[in-house]
Amino acid sequence: MTALPQISNSGDIARMMEELGRGARKAASELSLAPTETKNKALREAANALRARKSEIMTANAKDMAAASGKGISAALLDRLELNDARIEAMAAGLEAIAELTDPVGDIIAEWDRPNGLHISRVRVPLGVIGIIYESRPNVTADAGSLCLKSGNACILRGGSESYHSSRAIWSCLQEGLAAAELPVEAIQMIPTTDRAAVGELLTMSDFVDVIVPRGGRNLIERVQKESRIPVFSHLEGLVHIYIDGKADPAKAHDIVLNSKMRRVSVCGALETLLVNRSVAKDLLPAILNDLIASGCEVRGDTEVQKLNSNIVPATEEDWQTEYLEPILSVRIVDDLAAAIQHIETYGSHHTDCIITEDESAAAEFMRKVDSAIVLQNASTQFADGGEFGMGAEIGISTGKMHARGPVGVEQLTSFKYIVKGSGQTRP
Repeated sequence: MTALPQISNSGDIARMMEELGRGARKAASELSLAPTETKNKALREAANALRARKSEIMTANAKDMAAASGKGISAALLDRLELNDARIEAMAAGLEAIAELTDPVGDIIAEWDRPNGLHISRVRVPLGVIGIIYESRPNVTADAGSLCLKSGNACILRGGSESYHSSRAIWSCLQEGLAAAELPVEAIQMIPTTDRAAVGELLTMSDFVDVIVPRGGRNLIERVQKESRIPVFSHLEGLVHIYIDGKADPAKAHDIVLNSKMRRVSVCGALETLLVNRSVAKDLLPAILNDLIASGCEVRGDTEVQKLNSNIVPATEEDWQTEYLEPILSVRIVDDLAAAIQHIETYGSHHTDCIITEDESAAAEFMRKVDSAIVLQNASTQFADGGEFGMGAEIGISTGKMHARGPVGVEQLTSFKYIVKGSGQTRP
């Protein structure tokens, strides 16, 4: 396995980052030509390594968990950080699922013939080298590395300081898979420092890096958008809404809201604001509020919501703008569908939003007018996940509109080139 340089000052960081960049660029050239079965072998061997080295990964995660607990990190963020048998197995199974996906590289998107006899094809190709910056969830290491590998891209990973040991243990398994398949281990690299100066260097490495993918909170995204000299796939915060329409099925509304909020409060698809049509609020909301509170969720509501339950905390303007990632939910009663859409447009992050209704015309209007990467009808917002979309995994949910939007999987990590075949044609 490639030895990583030791870092003692800013000059060392700059030299180290350049070395990572050069290695990644060289590896990307080789990986872009690698046969599908070779890439799949690397993924399956990495999955085997995750299972074989489970105790090592758990030991590394215990270090991160202890350090995070000592800093007073919230229970929800600790949940994002924690690894266990099931989550390690899920990572391994995810790598195997990605191996089973169709390889996008070389796929002919479109082809046509010109009147002059030229045959033109638009063919998928890898992006090249992808820099991925993410925060506390160590499983992103496996997801991001494996998706880049399958799509023929090299990557430079920079995990959060909270997950440093866990991410490196997982990364080591990915490199073991690359080596077993006789692919360059430099194809998946990890920045070996938590110094934020390394992120600054990565954002300026336009000679070596083709795309930056940040996955984290607003501060990280804003920094990357401000400083990057490289195109960015933005994964903005998930300020997720559900609107319960006047023609919602009560049982569906209850179950979807509870699952969307409480299944895992720390994921980006977790519900943060619930909007309810005034015509059904008194009938539907009390049971939902009671069960949310009984499940340990703090509910912050407007004045009308407060009248329905004595345990409701008054909502402030800030609540409508907050991605909690904790068992906290803001609730507002609105006049109609138009008011719900206006609220989402005003406060939303264009990530994931949902309508619960049996009225197909209302659903169609919601789907057409809500400008979010993922829009659902009558389904939990926790399905906002590349794995649930059949993509094997995701690097993140892109909330931008250029190139990739929604879950970023193997297909979204490709661009294309034109292949033109002639038979001696010259242009008059």
